Order: sequence, then C-alpha cells, then structure tokens
Amino acid sequence: MKATAVAPANIALIKYWGKKDASLRLPLNASLSMNLSDAYAVTTVDFSPIYTEHQIVTPVAPFHKNSRPRKVMKCEALNQKEAGRIFSHMDMMQKRAGVHGKAKIATMNSFPKGTGIASSASGFAALTAAAAAALGLQYSEKELSILARLGSGSACRSIPDGFVLWEEGNSSETSFARSIFDHRWWDLRDIVIVVASGKKEISSAAGMEQVGTSPKLSDRLAAVPNRIKRAIDAIASKDIQTLGSVMEEDCLDMHAVMQSQVPALYYWTEETREIMDAVGQWRSGGLAVYFTIDAGPNVHLVCEGKNEKSVLEKVKELSGVQRVIVNKPARGVHLIAHHLY
Repeated sequence: MKATAVAPANIALIKYWGKKDASLRLPLNASLSMNLSDAYAVTTVDFSPIYTEHQIVTPVAPFHKNSRPRKVMKCEALNQKEAGRIFSHMDMMQKRAGVHGKAKIATMNSFPKGTGIASSASGFAALTAAAAAALGLQYSEKELSILARLGSGSACRSIPDGFVLWEEGNSSETSFARSIFDHRWWDLRDIVIVVASGKKEISSAAGMEQVGTSPKLSDRLAAVPNRIKRAIDAIASKDIQTLGSVMEEDCLDMHAVMQSQVPALYYWTEETREIMDAVGQWRSGGLAVYFTIDAGPNVHLVCEGKNEKSVLEKVKELSGVQRVIVNKPARGVHLIAHHLY
C-alpha cells in the first residue's frame, strides 16, 4: 500500500545537546519546540512484495498544498550513509508489521537539508508516518513519536501538534514528545534567515558525541528544567519578552557547550553574528524580536505576528542573506492523498 505524509521541521525553543543512549537516541535533557509551517518534508512510501530491495526514487509528480504549486520544493540527493539510515528505519518498521517485501520511497523538502534547520526531524517524522500507514499499522501519536525518535531524535517533536515538549525519559518507552499547546494557540512567527545553504561539515549527531568533554555541560543540564518551566509559562500567558529571553539564554548556553567541547565546535559564521548583534539593536529600538540558532549557521527570529512586517523590513538591511522563510506555528505530521510518484 502507498501512503504520503507531510511533517514540519521544528525549532527548539529550549534545546537538547547530547544523548544518554545513542542507539535509542535518548537525550540528556528534555526540550521544548514549535513546529514550522513553511519548513517541511513530504514523503511517499510504498511497500510491496514485488520490490526486492529498498529504493529511493525521484518524485515524478509536483507536490501541491491546498491546490497551489509549491515551487520551492526540492529533491536533494542522499549519500550512502543517509540512505542507509532510511533503509534501516524501514527494516525496523517492516519487522514490527510482519510484512514481506521492500519499500519504494520518494521525499522532498521545502528547505535545504543539512544546514541546521532540522531537516532530519521533518524527514524522519514524515517517513515514519507514511511507512506506518503504508504498512497498515495503527499507532497512537505517542507510539509514532517514539518510532520517529529512533530514526532521528528531534523527529519525535515533529509528530505532535503546535508547541511540543519532548520528555527526556529513561527508556525508549518513556522518551516521547507531546503537544502542550496546539498550533492555533499563539500567533507567533519564526523567520528563518538562511545565510548558508550548503551542508554543514559536522552533523549534529557527530557533534554530540564529544559533549561530555565540555566543562560547561553539567551547569547547562542543571539549568534546563527551570528554563522549560519558564518557557511553558511564557507560552501559556503569551509573554513574548519572557519566552524570547529564556530562548536566547538557552541558545547561547548550548553553543557555549559546543564551543568548549574538545575539539571545539563552531557553527556560527560572520553573518550569524551580524544577525545576532542586529537583533539586540532592533530590540533596543523597541521591536520585540528574539533569536535562536540550532546546530548550524542559520538564524531563527521569533516575534509575534503583529511584528512580522517590521522584522522583515529590518532583515532587508542585513548582508549575506540567501533566503528568508516565514513560519507560523504548525500542525504536526499528517497524511495527504497526493503522492510523489
């Protein structure tokens, strides 16, 4: 049976860096995120006994969303390691279903992968949901979240709706994501400023392997639970100043851990720093906008919807901007009737 799923990327407002169990992708700490409306993956999976091996194929049909062509959709080549992760994930799900045959897979992104905009999160969330449907598996949201996490840690956060908490857990069954507010709760914007679209040299997974060498790690882990509480309270009360402040605090703290690892890990570029400095200046001028940065050089600007136009005007003053992606809070993974092949 063939099935197609759409899954959003997500931006971690309170982040995790490091795993307590690499094979199960259990994080060192809980995290809090928001799904992104215009940064997403679309994946079609078809399981059939006529296929003798898993295969990734080029989409042959344009993807439409709400009957409108999405011209920015990209089908990017996967290297052998990336394809291997996808095939291993299919093997795991197929074994659970007790289904014979192999899978034909097609996938597309609305944004560049491997640049720190959570392409593996949206990719594995869409892959998991599409594969489950194609295999005829009836999973709960919690179960889908756990399965997606086994493919890519942060993929579990792209399964539920809107604003999402990923519980740290101490086993595979207790480490999952759940929605704390739906995507209609608060009219926020996440404006992604793309300053580099090339694939980063060191992946998040590889970078996390050395997190234990950072002298700043223990203090960070001790601080995260209170930050999550402050952030959840801020979302509940729609307090952009508090959310933005704790979000920036956590972002800088995570990158301080990265930069104090051995070897040190620097994802920021000159353009990244320019944007960070500019945001502080804009805020001093009365514009309520805040930044956060995942494991990459690109910057997410978070503001309320009423300030979107003002922020975009300011962004025009920046140098080195390759692309701007404007996101609202989004629903989680969902199936669609239109297939990629």
